[in-house]
Order: sequence, then C-alpha cells, then structure tokens
Amino acid sequence: MNKKIIVTACLFGALAIVLGAFGAHGLKKVLLPNELETFEVGVRYQFYQALFLLFVANLNAISERTKKYIAIFSAIGVVLFSGSIYLLATQSATAINFKFLGPITPIGGVFLIVSWVLLLVGALKSTQAKN
Repeated sequence: MNKKIIVTACLFGALAIVLGAFGAHGLKKVLLPNELETFEVGVRYQFYQALFLLFVANLNAISERTKKYIAIFSAIGVVLFSGSIYLLATQSATAINFKFLGPITPIGGVFLIVSWVLLLVGALKSTQAKN
C-alpha cells in the first residue's frame, strides 16, 4: 500500500508543478487575475495533499488500513476539489460552462478534510494502544 500511496503522491505533485507552471505562463494571458488566483488555489491544495500523502506513506504510527482510507479520501478530494477548481477557473478561456461543478468543490474539500481527520484518529488510536 505504501508504494501505491507514494506513486499517487508523486503523480499529484508532478501534476501540480506542471499545472502551476502552465497557469503562471500559459494561462496568465488568457485568464483574468481572479481566475488565475482561483486556478492557483487548486494547484496549492493539490500540492499540499501530495506532500501529505508522502508523509502518510512513511508514517509507522498508523495502520495500513488507515493509510489506505486516507489515500482514497485524499485522491477523491484532489480530483473533486482541485479538478473542479481548474475547470471553473478556466471556463472563460474554454467557453465551456462548468458552473454546474460549483457544488462539487466543497464536497472535494470535505474529502480532503476527512483524510486529515483519519490521520488524527489513526494517530490517537495508535497512541492509546501504546500507552
């Protein structure tokens, strides 16, 4: 499981760097400043989650089962949260109306939050078992 989590983290991290560079260079000329800022929020949270997954994969204080659920919730969260932000932020440039995705963004955010809460619960359980 740790290898899968590390691979996912690396893919999310590499993609965040690519999208960040694309936003800073390619989209700068076609998006309004507020749209570009919104796009960058998606990149930032995707990168945070990539680093989080690297941390989780290398953490011995939680069970493999907890790591699996953290990875699942993180992946769904990144796709829903950052993915919807990317599409919403670029809709003026693509001329495609992605407004229907608006409610998806907070749902993705909830998945991201749950992944962190799962880490907290896993760490607390682990601490209680050792004390």
